[in-house]
Amino acid sequence: MKPILTVFTPSFNRAYILHKCYESLKRQTCKDFIWMIIDDGSTDGTRDLVKGWMEDGLVPISYHYQKNLGMHGAHNAAYERIETELNVCIDSDDYMSDDAVERIISFWKEHGNSGFAGIVGLDAAPSGDIIGTVMPMGLHHSTLIDLYSKYKVKGDKKLVYRTDLMKKTPPYPIFAGETYCPLSYKYLLIDQMHPLLVMNEVLCHVEYLPDGSSLNMIKQYKKNPRGFAFFRKAGMKYSRNFKDRFRESVHYVSSSLLIKNKRFLQESPRKLTTLAAIPAGIGLFLFLKSSDR
Repeated sequence: MKPILTVFTPSFNRAYILHKCYESLKRQTCKDFIWMIIDDGSTDGTRDLVKGWMEDGLVPISYHYQKNLGMHGAHNAAYERIETELNVCIDSDDYMSDDAVERIISFWKEHGNSGFAGIVGLDAAPSGDIIGTVMPMGLHHSTLIDLYSKYKVKGDKKLVYRTDLMKKTPPYPIFAGETYCPLSYKYLLIDQMHPLLVMNEVLCHVEYLPDGSSLNMIKQYKKNPRGFAFFRKAGMKYSRNFKDRFRESVHYVSSSLLIKNKRFLQESPRKLTTLAAIPAGIGLFLFLKSSDR
């Protein structure tokens, strides 16, 4: 019988930390899942490490190796291959709460249906402290946009999505020479379809490592301007208010200047807002150019 949930983990040279996720999956109180590892071009022995785990047979593992395409390229590979009803990404430096799989599946069986895109739960630090804030008590469902803009929730949250919706949305674009496109792009598109069920429980423990993308966002911004410009256009298109639309426009202008795109105004889905954002966008561009990060 096919499992309900795929836990997928993109990994690039994380053999030194990947065991934490593996150990947490061995401890799961419910075994109705498969662990899919997308090895994004690792050269540190990840393949042999995973091969040993597969031979142990303690966790059902699917392993896929590809050339290094970045986090979003690894997500594309996962969504192409996942066959279960639900999926959740657990990053290579994170690990699941011991009963997370059980909670996800039981919660979805009780509350889930075709009117919801999936589940949004909580992330916590290894200490157990919630990342950011909890979600409003009694809130049954919400889009991701509303969760942050309307309900003022802060911090990373754990997202469990229906696989069929992930497959319906376009893949992340791959730009030559770049290895990052904000993952929020697909989440933004799914927000236009259905809300997420709110689950105020810790599903994942998160550790922000020095080599992780979360602590290197300025560097990511400068190295992947096409990916960011692409995402900002979607952000402008779907922003709920002028403030958010203007912020996205500022970042769009900055990224466009980084790639010397002289047609950025013509290509913008919100031309007047982009025009107004040009001075601030130039300021951000100059800051990024002067930054040594």
